[in-house]
Amino acid sequence: MKRQISILFLFVFISLSTQAQEKYVGQIYADLVKSTHTYTDTLKLDFYTAKENKTDETRPLVILVHGGGFSGGKRDNPMEVQFAQAMATKGYAVVSMSYKLTRKGKPTGFGCACPASEKIDTFKQTTADILNAIAYLKSNPEFNFDTEKIILAGSSAGAEGILNTAYMTHHPDFKNLGEYPKIAAVVSLAGAVVDARYITKDNAVPGFFIHGDADNLVPYGSQPHHFCAFNTPGFLPLDGDAFIAAKLKNLNASYTLLTAPQGNHDWANLGYAYVHEIASFLNAVINQNELIQREEQVEKK
Repeated sequence: MKRQISILFLFVFISLSTQAQEKYVGQIYADLVKSTHTYTDTLKLDFYTAKENKTDETRPLVILVHGGGFSGGKRDNPMEVQFAQAMATKGYAVVSMSYKLTRKGKPTGFGCACPASEKIDTFKQTTADILNAIAYLKSNPEFNFDTEKIILAGSSAGAEGILNTAYMTHHPDFKNLGEYPKIAAVVSLAGAVVDARYITKDNAVPGFFIHGDADNLVPYGSQPHHFCAFNTPGFLPLDGDAFIAAKLKNLNASYTLLTAPQGNHDWANLGYAYVHEIASFLNAVINQNELIQREEQVEKK
């Protein structure tokens, strides 16, 4: 009888330990709730939470910014919804936010005909919207999360938005846009920053990056945006995910860089399939305080 009790106790202990290890990595919740809120003017955000941990003030918050060339896309695109729900089942509080689509309806679009100064203004507006969303979430007691564990995630245009918000805090075009909160980590699917020289020891936020090395829109390394020629209005050098990862490596900060050989800009969407790897990285660097520096090649899942 004693042996049976001991075995039962051991089984329960192992089960509880496994569950504790899987939180923020594996799926531990199933019943989710989504609510929609206006955070500034007419801009809205969707807040995803598991019912069982909606009052947990120790959980990280993931803020997801969709792609679409700053002229399209929605916070409730199917892939964004699927990613948000997947992260919420792991225990994260998750937000998918709208932002001003400043290039919508503009005849010059966001390519080589769009003046570089307007591209910078577009990036700045997105950062301002992200900062407004964070301020709203932090000031509203309805949302429960650890304000020291805010994660910014984005795809394509959204990735450019979140990376500039996290890393360009000292850049002259960005430093006066509002109050910059502590960012615990970033997740970039085919993103870039205006100038990686402004990434320093004090803002070297851990980053998880997925990018195709043949992306012809957002550079994987350090190249002009959309690879515009020097004599075009839209010539604007940007530093992509691989360049940012190298900068973080030199600063002894955590990063994971997943490179798709010959991959194009499709990886702005294909990267969403790596939700388990993303969650594992975030849990390790945020909750376990691990130093991770990892690079590998990946294929479409």
